[in-house]
Amino acid sequence: MLIEARNWIKDTAQSCSTVAVLVATVVYAAAYSTPGGTDERGLPKFLGFSNFLFFTIMDSVALGSSLASVVMFISILTSPFAIKDFYKSLLRKLSLGFTLLLLSLITTMLAFSATILLTMKEKRNWILPLIYSAAALFPVAVFISFHHIFYAVIKDLDGADHEEDTERGSK
Repeated sequence: MLIEARNWIKDTAQSCSTVAVLVATVVYAAAYSTPGGTDERGLPKFLGFSNFLFFTIMDSVALGSSLASVVMFISILTSPFAIKDFYKSLLRKLSLGFTLLLLSLITTMLAFSATILLTMKEKRNWILPLIYSAAALFPVAVFISFHHIFYAVIKDLDGADHEEDTERGSK
């Protein structure tokens, strides 16, 4: 059972770290290719717009959280995978890694939505940009709905481990 758990958590951490690195790559590229381009002085054309500030903040949060999730998944992969690690630290690291990855995906989609709103600001019709922005957030909603179950399982396992520790301490 330990070997199966070790293989599962390694595969999960490798897959998630790959996704987190891809997110970091995309948001890094987005940060340096500013929406709308730059003017003749090299400043972003949308520098004074609130949506540009929102884009910049969301892109920065996405980059930071995706790189932090990579660190969490790498710490799982470099773990000794002792049985005691499965009770506490590996589950917490996996849960934190998933949370950071989810945060990076949400903020990436929000940055993408801000880019859509910035580049289509000239249009008088706001319906189309809002539809595009809502469509951009659809994958995040799917991701959240599937991983809600994962968080419930982690919480149950963590609670069961706490009960075992309490029983061991009373003996």
